[in-house]
Amino acid sequence: MGNLVAIVGRPNVGKSTLFNRLTQSRKAIVSDTAGTTRDRQYGKCSWNGREFSVVDTGGWVVKSDDIFEDAIRKQVIVATEEADLVLFLVDVETGLTDWDEDVAQILRRTKLPVILVANKVDNSGEYYEAAEFYKLGLGEPQCISAATGGGTGDLLDTILSALPSDNTPDVDENIPRFAVVGRPNAGKSSLINAFIGEERNIVTEIAGTTRDSIYTRYDKFGFDFYLVDTAGIRRKNKVTEDLEFYSVMRSIRSIENSDVCILMIDATRGIETQDMNIFQLIQKNNKSLVVVVNKWDLVEEKSQIVIDTFTQAIRNRMAPFVDFPIIFASALTKQRIFKVLETAKQVYLNRKMRIGTTKLNEVLLPLVEAFPPPSNKGKYIKIKYVSQVPDTQIPTFVFYANLPQYIKEPYKRFLENKIRENWNLHGCPINVFVRQK
Repeated sequence: MGNLVAIVGRPNVGKSTLFNRLTQSRKAIVSDTAGTTRDRQYGKCSWNGREFSVVDTGGWVVKSDDIFEDAIRKQVIVATEEADLVLFLVDVETGLTDWDEDVAQILRRTKLPVILVANKVDNSGEYYEAAEFYKLGLGEPQCISAATGGGTGDLLDTILSALPSDNTPDVDENIPRFAVVGRPNAGKSSLINAFIGEERNIVTEIAGTTRDSIYTRYDKFGFDFYLVDTAGIRRKNKVTEDLEFYSVMRSIRSIENSDVCILMIDATRGIETQDMNIFQLIQKNNKSLVVVVNKWDLVEEKSQIVIDTFTQAIRNRMAPFVDFPIIFASALTKQRIFKVLETAKQVYLNRKMRIGTTKLNEVLLPLVEAFPPPSNKGKYIKIKYVSQVPDTQIPTFVFYANLPQYIKEPYKRFLENKIRENWNLHGCPINVFVRQK
């Protein structure tokens, strides 16, 4: 189970640049205007054979001076509650500010490991200037330059030595893990309570470390699975519930530790940005998906037209991945609650599907011949053979072709659709690769 590292600091100290360094991506949008990051602040970092997730908190602040500092302060508090380690970034060029001292005060009170990182140290002179940050009372500042990468290797070594070792609870690997996710007030807790009911005695909870997910074993009515529930879903927090950042930080762990994500959407509010943020986390982690439109009992008109419109709207927002079940349910009245479980179970089984090579070629090659990839620069592209890669986390198919480099994304999507039309991979992400034969 991966650890979670949060990057905090005031605007413009280089949080996004450091995030890009650690996750080796250009995902975060970097510019000199303060407060430009948004929506692309979660990634994975691997170093010396260990992997951990990184969250850049910078992207979650509403830009306006009075709320600004207050919002960042809240985020620092959420980060300290949810992460396993905090990187506190300060900037040598600007030097120590009152604001840094404020944040340091919050961080000194937490029991979490905090690493003080002095950024924009590009020469030896600036190295000495970093000494003023000792005042913050958070130990020795680690000097780096996120832009050039100087010092980041040492920083990663420090992070690994400070992260708690993975003490994953003993969860039976062969039993599916379902996570219920969604933004605050979409009805996650009600759904979990509807599943488990008050008959808590049949439930065994395995808790990992403090911040970990709690696994609730559910085995009745012919089902057997773990409900992954981040410890936090049960305790109402002092942090304002409407903070988007809060629901994303909460969701990361449950999503990473599950096989199937049950994404709750509030029928009375439709699909919102925050739902999309959580959906993107599910996609980035290649998890199977069941969408539950909750509070269906509160919707006045339940005609087929309304259902179709709603379904279409959800699929449009989540395209190109549209092959997933959508269930209209109500956690309160328990309407279609079992349907949710049956569907999640089926989606889990779909993910485990193995298709024989002979069968794949029999079905797909004629389709490919009927619609070959468009020729490129007068060269004909021929797909000779297809097979499914064994033992992958999600179903993965490889098509062997003479000129794989000319096969573009739209055609790969065509291949994926043909696979989906012929086999039930409903709710599962799949990989399609084209290789040199």
